[in-house]
Amino acid sequence: MRITMIGTGYVGLVSGACFADFGHEVVCVDKDAAKIAALDDGIMPIFEPGLKELVATNVAAKRLSFTTDLTAGVADADAVFIAVGTPSRRGDGHADLGYVHAATREIAAALTKPTVIVTKSTVPVGTGDEVERIIAEVAPNAKAWVVSNPEFLREGAAIADFKRPDRVVVGTEDPDAIAVMEAIYRPLYLNRSALMFTGRRTAELIKYAANAFLATKITFINEIADLCEVVGADVKDVSRGIGMDNRIGSKFLHAGPGYGGSCFPKDTLALLKTAEDHDVPVRIVEAVVQVNDSRKRAMGRKVLRAMGGDPRGRRVGVLGLTFKPDTDDMRDAPSLSLIQALQDAGAIVRAYDPEGHEQASKMLKDVEFAEDAYAVAEGADALVIVTEWNAFRALDLERIAAAMNTPLLVDLRNVYHRRDVEAAGLRYQGIGRG
Repeated sequence: MRITMIGTGYVGLVSGACFADFGHEVVCVDKDAAKIAALDDGIMPIFEPGLKELVATNVAAKRLSFTTDLTAGVADADAVFIAVGTPSRRGDGHADLGYVHAATREIAAALTKPTVIVTKSTVPVGTGDEVERIIAEVAPNAKAWVVSNPEFLREGAAIADFKRPDRVVVGTEDPDAIAVMEAIYRPLYLNRSALMFTGRRTAELIKYAANAFLATKITFINEIADLCEVVGADVKDVSRGIGMDNRIGSKFLHAGPGYGGSCFPKDTLALLKTAEDHDVPVRIVEAVVQVNDSRKRAMGRKVLRAMGGDPRGRRVGVLGLTFKPDTDDMRDAPSLSLIQALQDAGAIVRAYDPEGHEQASKMLKDVEFAEDAYAVAEGADALVIVTEWNAFRALDLERIAAAMNTPLLVDLRNVYHRRDVEAAGLRYQGIGRG
């Protein structure tokens, strides 16, 4: 199949590379000429384990190419995937569909043959109807089927998620569109149960509902962690105890500083706005958004309390800046709120992240970036683990303690056990470990 991917961001680039690896002929289109030139030189715009090698392999095999020419890219395509950004609209939280609508207009103008137009971007219910309307307006004689195919890729594990998915949701009831989508995903037929065909609006809502539910699990266990601290329980054992119930499951039950990233914050807001537009209350999701926002701000206060006194002029080391490990994504990362709170209180912040320095430097002011965890600890009055990178899981704690001015470890991801930290000469503060 000939596939065109509009957008070379996280979803577009990973999806395009994986489709090419399936054996399809894929063209990735982006307006950013500098990004396309970098991709042609093998330079990735994002960090994702294995992506650089996957792209290189398929470029060498001539199954994957990059261009700024949308018209040429669309002309011979059997399917065109829209994988552009849908950020929260400034001021009201609605998903900003400007990029989707603009891409649709350009695609419609470039159509030369019957084509399936696939919305891969995360979009509100009813977006496919608007995409269909725009195509009919711009190219009334074109033969095109509009399909919803939401992505469920976890940053840091996106390639494995794409190639071994737990489900592939395809929103269309048209037999011709179904046939094309089946051909595209045929390499997954060994896992045939992964393919799920639904109505288009149902597919659009599945993505938002899934992310809202996962965000709810995270927020729930974070509130239970607060209760654990007061009553003297250990949230790690509570999580394990309830997660062993297969009706609940253990995933997304790890207490921490709150969720962030490119999906959960904007998708929960967009779901709220969709529900509001249709006068349907979704109070649980509303509470999740409010609690998570409050939690990220509260993490700074937690560190300041652990330091026990006026933090002005004192040094705080921060380990991990990205919203999760194995990515360079800083969008809505808990570290942003934490560092702002520390700086507002007068603390001096030094930080290290294995992949996030470049992005973090654009979003943080007056932060000193160090070359490793031990440099962060040097002379610090507190060391805070914010992101659970593997590089932070087996630190030489005695070396850390010796390097610090005040040996205090605030573990916002519960990476370590209190007894091991205290045995190394550090005072320990975790999350929900009363």
